[in-house]
Amino acid sequence: MGHVLVLGATSEIGGEVAARLANHNTFTLAARRTEALDGIAGRLIDAGAVAVHRIHFDADDIAAHRQFVEHAWQHGPIDTVIVAFGILGDQQKCEESGEAAAAVIHTDFTAQASILTEIVARMESDIAAGKLPVRDKVAGRIMAFSSIAGARVRRANYVYGSAKAGLDGFLQGMQDRLHGSHIQLTIVRPGFVIGRMTEGMKPAPMSSRPAEVAEAAVTAFDGRKPHVWVPRKLALLARATHLTPRWIWRKMPR
Repeated sequence: MGHVLVLGATSEIGGEVAARLANHNTFTLAARRTEALDGIAGRLIDAGAVAVHRIHFDADDIAAHRQFVEHAWQHGPIDTVIVAFGILGDQQKCEESGEAAAAVIHTDFTAQASILTEIVARMESDIAAGKLPVRDKVAGRIMAFSSIAGARVRRANYVYGSAKAGLDGFLQGMQDRLHGSHIQLTIVRPGFVIGRMTEGMKPAPMSSRPAEVAEAAVTAFDGRKPHVWVPRKLALLARATHLTPRWIWRKMPR
C-alpha cells in the first residue's frame, strides 16, 4: 500500500492516471478547486483506493509551495507523485500581452520546477530518515508531463512550446541529478490530446485521448522507464523536426 499525491487532480489525464494506480493505495488529491474533486475521489474509491484526501493547491503561488508540501504529507509519507497541472494559454493573447505570456510560462515551467524541487527534497529527507522504505532500489516515484510542443518550438504556439521545452530540459537535468538515487522520475511526452483543454481545436496528426495517454504513462511508470512518447511514433517525429529547414518550420501549424 502506498500514498499517491496528484497535483492537478481535476485534469482529465491526472484523473485517468490516478484511476490506474488506485488499488490498495491512499490518495491525496490536490487542485485549485477542491469542490471539483468529488467525481475522481468516488472513482478512486470504487477502483479500490484505501482512502482519498483533498487539499487545496494553487500552482502559481510559488511562495506557498513548501508549506503545501508539509500540508500534503500530513497523512503520512508520500511515495508517488503525479504532476498533471498546466495550461495551454491563448497564443494570440500572449503575443499582445507580456503578462499573458508570462502567466503561461509561470504555470507550465516555473511553478512545475518549483514544486518538483520541493517534492524531491522532501522525498530525499524521508528516505534518509527511513520513512520511505527502499524496495528494489526505489523508494519514491514521480511522473511529470512534457509535450511534443517542446521538442522544437513552433511559431503557432511558441509561448506554450517554449515553456514545455524549458520544462523538458529541467526534467532531464533532474533525472541526471537523481541518477543512482532511490527516486524515479518518468517524463511523459504526449502529442495533441483530444479533451477539455483542446476543445474546439482541430486535432493534429497522431492525436490521443486522456485515457490513452494515462495507459501508456502508467505502463512506463511501472516499468521504471525514464520517459515515454504518446503515441510512441511521436519519438520519430520529434527527431525529424530538427531536420526541417527553418523557413519551412516557421509555417508549421499548431
